Amino acid sequence: MREKIGMVSLGCAKNQVNAEQMLYLLQEAGFEISGDPAGCDLAIVNTCGFIESAKAEAIDHILALAQLKAEGRLGKILVTGCLSQRYQGEILTELPEVDGILGTGSYNEIVSAVEKTLAGNTVQSFGDIDAPLDETPRVLTSPDYYAYLKIAEGCDNHCAYCVIPSLRGRYRSRELDDVLYEARQLAADGVKELIVVAQDISRYGLDLPGHDHLLPQLLRGLCAIEGVHWVRLHYLYPDQITEEMIDVIASEPKIVKYLDIPIQHVNDTILKKMNRRGDKAFLTEMFRKLRARIPGLVIRTSLIAGLPGEGEAEFEELCQWLREMKLERVGAFAFSPEEGTPAAMMEYPPAEVAQARAEKIAEIQSRIMDEYYEGLMGQTLEVLCEGYDDEEEAYYGRTYADSPDIDGKVWFAAERTVRPGEFVRVTVTDVYDGELIGELEEEEA
Repeated sequence: MREKIGMVSLGCAKNQVNAEQMLYLLQEAGFEISGDPAGCDLAIVNTCGFIESAKAEAIDHILALAQLKAEGRLGKILVTGCLSQRYQGEILTELPEVDGILGTGSYNEIVSAVEKTLAGNTVQSFGDIDAPLDETPRVLTSPDYYAYLKIAEGCDNHCAYCVIPSLRGRYRSRELDDVLYEARQLAADGVKELIVVAQDISRYGLDLPGHDHLLPQLLRGLCAIEGVHWVRLHYLYPDQITEEMIDVIASEPKIVKYLDIPIQHVNDTILKKMNRRGDKAFLTEMFRKLRARIPGLVIRTSLIAGLPGEGEAEFEELCQWLREMKLERVGAFAFSPEEGTPAAMMEYPPAEVAQARAEKIAEIQSRIMDEYYEGLMGQTLEVLCEGYDDEEEAYYGRTYADSPDIDGKVWFAAERTVRPGEFVRVTVTDVYDGELIGELEEEEA
């Protein structure tokens, strides 16, 4: 066994997949992999650099590793991911404790980068972020019953507030057969929930020869795989949701009726300024159509408060729309003006105003969620058990309406042992602090 390598991966699920691919390459090269950077010869920080809070989190983790290094409990530090890509010329200068950096186009060079860094060389590698995707296996870091299935890299949407295209390149779909092969391998290894991810999964296939939406065909293929119980979709953009997609989502029982559709705002002027396709009327009609065609649908969206052009009237329009539409899942964020984006050059509300507005959206959503949960009282729901909490003396898990690390949990009592990864039936008896409480339904003899 070679030197010991630690990994810290931050940010989104798509970044986690890259971390898992790097771990596979390192493991194949004979390195020992550790979940704890302390005591390692080298630690990798796979960073997010999307918005200010993500950058701050990444820097905090780098500084924590630098402290381990100063104490003699860590050898070298290698920084990968979006922060490296975004600040290629600054990281080694501003953070001299860092020994090397890899951009988002250089994940496949991780073995040589680690070897050179361990040898005392300063690595700086930034490959082509528009290059075709490598089909690299992974070492899963999620629980063994669910996995993220990344179907594309990059983004062509070019929203005015977003730096992703400059960090991840143009949109590049994986070949359909490659995705299905990986999904079959995951299912064979015991994965029961596949979470389909990309910056925009609804655009999948449009960049491939033939230029057609391949998501419906992919979803049918995933649902045909033995062992797969749930297929979850993150993220669909409303302007690319086709009639065929809706039909497949509605008709395939394995596809959970939970759609993450980021819209960011509903005011027509703001949407146009932000280079978002569609207007308020289109978004309203799309959501109503989805609800009518897909019974039991839970919709998640993300909103940005304090975007350029948002005054009190525009913000109240957004709040009123939320009250009327009653979306089950909403994440609200204060606008983060990112250098290099058109939105950062526009006039926008002060940061404290944006934060206060995000908090108001959260209050509105809390009341909507209370109403939604009240409607679940007495219902028996399918729950994916994720574990047992000794302090709470209860099992916990997720329904189809709960995506891991994003939404809440279901806590339930059971007279028998329930294993993580087991699907059970739970009758809802109460709600506490935004999470459901229930009891395991007794199985018939």
